[in-house]
Amino acid sequence: MPTALITGPTAGLGRAFADAYARRGFDLVLVSRDADRLEQVAGEVSRAFGVGCEVLPADLAAADDVARVEARLGDEQRPVEAVVNNAGYGIAKWFGDTTVEEEQRSLDVLVRAPLRLSHAAVQQMQRRGGGEILNVSSVAGFTPRGTYGAHKAWVTSLTEWLNIAFRDKGIKATALCPGFVRTEFHQRGNMDMSRIPGWMWLEAQQVVDQAMRDLLAGKAVSVPTRRYQLLTAASRHLPRRLVARMARRGR
Repeated sequence: MPTALITGPTAGLGRAFADAYARRGFDLVLVSRDADRLEQVAGEVSRAFGVGCEVLPADLAAADDVARVEARLGDEQRPVEAVVNNAGYGIAKWFGDTTVEEEQRSLDVLVRAPLRLSHAAVQQMQRRGGGEILNVSSVAGFTPRGTYGAHKAWVTSLTEWLNIAFRDKGIKATALCPGFVRTEFHQRGNMDMSRIPGWMWLEAQQVVDQAMRDLLAGKAVSVPTRRYQLLTAASRHLPRRLVARMARRGR
């Protein structure tokens, strides 16, 4: 059976990705710093789909822990055919109100970890003749949205290039760019989302279903739902002064 490594699989999009790959018949390597929740999810997925679930506790802000995940990706005896870089979080403060340590941790989790894990994945996938890389980005990367938007713009750009550079070698790479999704993300970041209208919210399952279709179709960027496709297109073509004014209204 093929194997998929998924970061941040204990809730939300990550859990939906774990179910999606298990449904496709993949064994899983589940990566999160919460060892107890990892064990719980591993048991649930294994019972539901009859696949093997390996638990790999790791804090992706810690260099040594990231190195352990890289080593797992490079293990030729236990190859990984798919990687989902999903782990992430947001900071409910403006840049400047944060500490530089908070910003550094965010950079490590949202940029450094996907960089290193994508690099490790590409190396072993080239040797094996193919694979899948799905990096969870955000529509926030299409407009100025503080350091979170900057990090996600970087992830999208890197993934687009991976798709261009390695698709002829059998490697599919897709950046998933969702909008607001009903998960633990905003609650964990202590963010007040009461002003976000209902039509802007997506369900994790519909986002993951679209991402998997786009990945298998070889698309470099997946923006779920027509409403967000229109919003992202508008952000690219509207006058920059208007985009900047919209960006000032929130994080």
